[in-house]
Formats: sequence, C-alpha cells, structure tokens
Amino acid sequence: MLGWEQEQLDRVVSNVFGYHALQLGLPQLDALRENRMPCRGLVLDAASAASAPYAVPGGARDGAGAAGGQPLHAPAGRSAVWCDYLDLPFEAQSVDLIVMPHTLEFTSDPHRLLREAERVLMPEGQLVIVGFNSLSLWGARQSVAKRTGHPFLPARQDLIAFTRLKDWIKLLGFELERGRFGCYRPPLATDQWLGRYGFMEAAGDRWWPIFGAIYMVTAIKRVRGMRLVGPLKVKKPVLAASLKPAATTPSPTRNKDT
Repeated sequence: MLGWEQEQLDRVVSNVFGYHALQLGLPQLDALRENRMPCRGLVLDAASAASAPYAVPGGARDGAGAAGGQPLHAPAGRSAVWCDYLDLPFEAQSVDLIVMPHTLEFTSDPHRLLREAERVLMPEGQLVIVGFNSLSLWGARQSVAKRTGHPFLPARQDLIAFTRLKDWIKLLGFELERGRFGCYRPPLATDQWLGRYGFMEAAGDRWWPIFGAIYMVTAIKRVRGMRLVGPLKVKKPVLAASLKPAATTPSPTRNKDT
C-alpha cells in the first residue's frame, strides 16, 4: 500500500510549483520528495508521535515526543512543525501545496481540518488527499472487524467514502482535478495469497476502479471574484428609414390660352 501511494505522490507533486509545501502527518511516507519547492515542511501532532520512531537531529523539537522516547523529524533538508492539525499556525493564503496522507482518518474533526487547509492555501493552491476507501474489500473487512474490537486498518475515525469526500471539498470551493484508485487485492496478510490475486490490480483499474482500497484526490482552490469590464456603452436603437416616393409627378395644369 505504501509503495503504491509513494509512486502516485511522486508523480503528482513533481508538477506542482510554488514556494511553500506542507505534508500533514504520516512521516513514514515522504510525500514531498519529488517536489521542487524551496520550502517544504512536515507538520506533526501527538498522534503522529505515537506512530513512528524518527529522531530529530540534535534533539531539537517543539513539544511532543514519540513512542519509546524517540522524537520525530522531517527528512533531510526540511523542517518539522509540531502543532494541532485543527489550528494550523500558518497565515491565511500562504501555502501553495498541502498533502494529507490518511490525515483525515486520524483527526477528531475532518471537516474542520479541511477548512483549515482551505484557509492556509493560496488561490489556485493544490490539495492532495490520500485515504482508505470505505467502498472496497478493505473497507468491508474494516467495518466487520471494528465490531469485534480488532480493526483491520489503523484509523481513529470511520473511513470516508470517495463520493462523500468529493462533496466536502466542493462545498469549500475546491475544484476536483483528478482522482486515482489503487490496491484492489483482497485484504490478505500473506505474500503467497497476495501474489495469487495480483491479477486484480490491472483488472480493477479497468473494470471496477471506484472500489480500490486506496484513493488519491487532487483538488485546486478556486477563488471566485469580480472582473472589471469598464463602462458599458449603450447603443441607440436603429430607426427604420421613413418611406419616400421614388419620384414626384407634377400635377396637371390647364393652359390659360385654350
């Protein structure tokens, strides 16, 4: 799954240009490694600290620690920012690209997180979201396993369907640019059985793409505004020309001498 997500993100973010780019959560995935913006950052919260044992060079960090006493850090050449995802410490309209790999599934309020992303993104900025698709074999196993208390997928909140996510981002003024699905094999744990169902990847892309276990959505922030067109020129109606006789015939006169 992580391999498919890394491949798709490398392809998408390489064509996004600007100055500031942010990755929210999931430090196990380097979502911005192929992006060429000069300022790229990794934003982490307390939930991220419990998921990966990365260390900060020199021990410098702001606030939270990681599992086993090891703090987290961003990849080489980038900065890490510790904060609450629902209250991002960035100015409005200051970021060109935001990538959220499974971030909505680990936040307590996904609606508010999307509003925060819309606030900090610049007009025409891009938002990339990666998530588990509830309308898939993985989603079906997750719903059954949660009832037994042993969820199959690591998610704090319920999985968000692709169609539902589209409605959310459209309400915030985003324009959906593209969507991509992947990971069509059944939720199996052994390499042997996963290999036997390898044919489902190509078949799923062609015949049932919306039922992939993972989706990636790319949206653009659109800002509707007024366009000045100058003073309007009022055209006077053209009146039809009055009818005139083509030639005048002189009236007959009587000869006085007759």
